[in-house]
Amino acid sequence: MSSAAATVTNAPAGDPPPPAKGKKKLIVILVALALLVVLAGGGATLFVLKQRAAAAAEESGENGAAAGAHAAGDKAEHAGPPTFVPLEPFVVNLADKDSERYAQIGLTLEVDDPKFAEEMKLYMPAIRNAILMILAHKQSSELLDRAGKQALAAEIMREAVRPMGIEIDAEPAAASDAASGSEGAKAARRPRPAVHNPVRRVHFASFIVQ
Repeated sequence: MSSAAATVTNAPAGDPPPPAKGKKKLIVILVALALLVVLAGGGATLFVLKQRAAAAAEESGENGAAAGAHAAGDKAEHAGPPTFVPLEPFVVNLADKDSERYAQIGLTLEVDDPKFAEEMKLYMPAIRNAILMILAHKQSSELLDRAGKQALAAEIMREAVRPMGIEIDAEPAAASDAASGSEGAKAARRPRPAVHNPVRRVHFASFIVQ
C-alpha cells in the first residue's frame, strides 16, 4: 500500500498551461497591421494633397504664362524700330493780343508702324490742318519754355491721329468737375479702355517764335 501510494503521489498532476507567446505574437501582428494601415492612409492623403498642389501650381503657371504671352504679344505687335514722318514746316500767326507774333516750327512724327506712316500720308492735309489749328490758338508765352513745348507735343500727338479715326482722350477733367454729382461727371470718372496711339513722339526740327 505504501508503495502504491508513493507511486500515485509521484505521478504528474497534469500538463501545465501553454505559454502566452502566441497571443503576444498575434497582438504584435495586429499592431503592425494597424500601423501599416495608418501609414498607408497618411501616404495616400499626402499624395493626393501633392497632386492637388501640383495641379493648382500648373494651372496658375498656365494662366500667368497666358497673361504674359498676351502682354508680350501686345508689345511685339508695336515693337521694332520707329518710323519717322517729317512734315513741312509750319508758319502761323499766334494768338497774342498785344502784339503780332508768329511761330515757325518744323516737326517730325515718330510712329511705331511703317504701314501707319504710309497711311498718314493719305491724311496729311487733314493732319496739317489739325496741327495748324493747335498752333493758331497758342500765345507766344505758352511756347517759350520747355513745359509749353512738351504740352504742345502732347496735343499734336493726340490731334494728329484724330483725322484717321483714332480718338485719344485729353487730360482728366478738373477735380471740381469730378466731385460734382452730375451724371456727366460720374460717367467721366468711369475708366475707359486705353487706346493705342501709333504716334510715339513729336520731334521738333526747328522752333522759332518771333
